[in-house]
Amino acid sequence: MSQKWKTERPAADEHAPYYAPYTAEAPGGDIVASLEKQVADMAALVKSVPKAKEGHRYAEGKWSVREVIGHINDTERVFSYRLMRFARGDATALPSFDENLTAKGSEADARTLADLGEEFAAVRRATVALVRPMQDSQMMRRGIASGKEISARALAWIIAGHAQHHMKVLRERYL
Repeated sequence: MSQKWKTERPAADEHAPYYAPYTAEAPGGDIVASLEKQVADMAALVKSVPKAKEGHRYAEGKWSVREVIGHINDTERVFSYRLMRFARGDATALPSFDENLTAKGSEADARTLADLGEEFAAVRRATVALVRPMQDSQMMRRGIASGKEISARALAWIIAGHAQHHMKVLRERYL
């Protein structure tokens, strides 16, 4: 069976316009390979952060380095859950989530950056295990999340683009 979804970016009608920057920022080529590569990219980024900068915020009211990594982890869990539901044919509308409330409730600043990096690797391995065997028919299924229609394929590409975006922000504004 075909797995063209791995190399073909989602069409604009597969997600809300809000997600277009994430699908565009996702590394091209095989998206599963890109998701796997991001594990090493994140590990290198986490390792490059001096201990004294783990709690750094580049501006008042912005998340700390640890909170950004925690946000990536939490968002991936939410998006992977949506992807699983829709790919399996359950189009039940799913609610949105408040990333600021979730970030605050995570208490990521009470954890080490190394621990949050290990969590990213575990969450990402679970995402890869979920999406790797998916067929085009599954990944083209859609559901409603946050009041907007979205395909399972778009969610896979958004997951990669979201992590890519925040790793870039960390490098540019925090480090």
